[in-house]
Amino acid sequence: MSQQVVLIQPQSRDQEEGQWSTGLCECYKDMGDCCFALCCLPVFTCKVTRAAGACPCLPLLDCIGCVPPASLAMRALVREQYGIKGSVWSDCLYGCCCYPLSWLQVSRELKRRAASHASSSSSATYAALTSLQGAHLV
Repeated sequence: MSQQVVLIQPQSRDQEEGQWSTGLCECYKDMGDCCFALCCLPVFTCKVTRAAGACPCLPLLDCIGCVPPASLAMRALVREQYGIKGSVWSDCLYGCCCYPLSWLQVSRELKRRAASHASSSSSATYAALTSLQGAHLV
């Protein structure tokens, strides 16, 4: 009898097809972050921005206009970084109409992608985010 060894683990289909790993309204998949964002959204957005490697003060710009520039920039950054399909228009729509949900989705995406990359890569960028899996970004 011959045994086969699996060298590469299959990934979820959502990530392969360039989709968000969770939907916009799937906050229940990370209740810690949901409660944190509900209690103190400005601090939550700064923590997510820092976890993504951007300036933590960037979300403070969101209060200066009708289109939140930090929310738009973070969604575009995550989409581009992970090859997620979408457009600037959808980012703008989600940032304007679903602001807290948009930030929660970005947070979940960063955690899930970091966990999947940490299992297949030893990159320092993802190692810092791996400890965030299953916990809120505090």
